[in-house]
Amino acid sequence: MGTAGLLLTGGASRRMRADKALLVIEGQVSAVRLGRLLAAASSPALEVGPGASGLPAIREHPRGQGPLVAIAAGATHLQRLGASGPALVLACDLPLVTGALLEHLAHWPGDGAVVPVIDGHRQPLCARWSASDLAAAIDLAAKGQRSLRGLPAHGEHTDLGPEDWAPVADTRTFADVDSPEDLERLGVRWQPGQERAAD
Repeated sequence: MGTAGLLLTGGASRRMRADKALLVIEGQVSAVRLGRLLAAASSPALEVGPGASGLPAIREHPRGQGPLVAIAAGATHLQRLGASGPALVLACDLPLVTGALLEHLAHWPGDGAVVPVIDGHRQPLCARWSASDLAAAIDLAAKGQRSLRGLPAHGEHTDLGPEDWAPVADTRTFADVDSPEDLERLGVRWQPGQERAAD
């Protein structure tokens, strides 16, 4: 079984005051760059959101309910496509993620979940989720749960500490960017993108 990919772009971006998926960072639209990297590391690769990345896009229902609902929607669509293995899950508010990191996660031995740990905190939105974790997300979202607490961790999983991800990443790679100040602290050149079309 190969590794599929899910790029989450449907967040509200309230603190950024601009659509994070459409930010132009170092001359590239963030979602387009991340979509290209995800497609190189996984197949099939989908966007769960309005279609900002160039990947095939689907929408979660209801919208605006957070990443668990988005992952569940993406996992359901992957099942329809016949993708029954693990999937890389990547949020668009991690704009400095590299292709080398995604390849590292996708090709980690086995088919269990693989989750980087940064400063003691697990990174479920830059991780490989196992097939059983994806199924659990579908079930939990259907029951009304919205928290990612405890996921991915359904059955076999591996937490990757710095000794595991340092060959392909540094802490900056995992920077969660929620506001203009976050980008400025990182010294990243950026500009707001176009407004997202109403959908």
